[in-house]
Amino acid sequence: MSLPPAALPRPDDRSSRCGRRRNQGVESRGALGPAAFRRRFRRWRRGPGNAHGAVTAEFAVVLPAVLLLLALLLAGASAGVTQLRLEEAARAGARALARGEDPGAVQGIVRTLAGTSATASLAAEGEWLSVTVADGVGGPLGATVPWTLTAKATTRSETPAAAANPGFEPDGAPGEAPL
Repeated sequence: MSLPPAALPRPDDRSSRCGRRRNQGVESRGALGPAAFRRRFRRWRRGPGNAHGAVTAEFAVVLPAVLLLLALLLAGASAGVTQLRLEEAARAGARALARGEDPGAVQGIVRTLAGTSATASLAAEGEWLSVTVADGVGGPLGATVPWTLTAKATTRSETPAAAANPGFEPDGAPGEAPL
């Protein structure tokens, strides 16, 4: 089956001429030669819209801001993890106090959960017992920016001996006990 004459490209058809012109000697850089290649593609290197090196300059300007943002995100994540550790240590210490544990055992529990750099403060107000745990944020930014995080847990005494524990000062005056 043959195509009708209208469907065949005519020799003066613009698309076929452009196609022929486009493929005449432009297939590779070597076919043009270095001087002809430079002359033909000169407009890419010069002119008012020259953008060579713009990406490198933008990257050099944006890179410090991206690194600072990443450092702040990592410091925030470190602070969040530290806060969770402190809250868990304060809850565990308050539970131990409510069961009637002595202050030394409570500080051992807090030291185990919060880390050795944390400080614990134990207080009793009547039948209410509280444990406050404080620590600084770790990491490189935590050392340069002195963030101190605290967590406090309060519970009611389960035993009469826990409220009358000799390790506490009366009427809620907290006895500071560093770990």
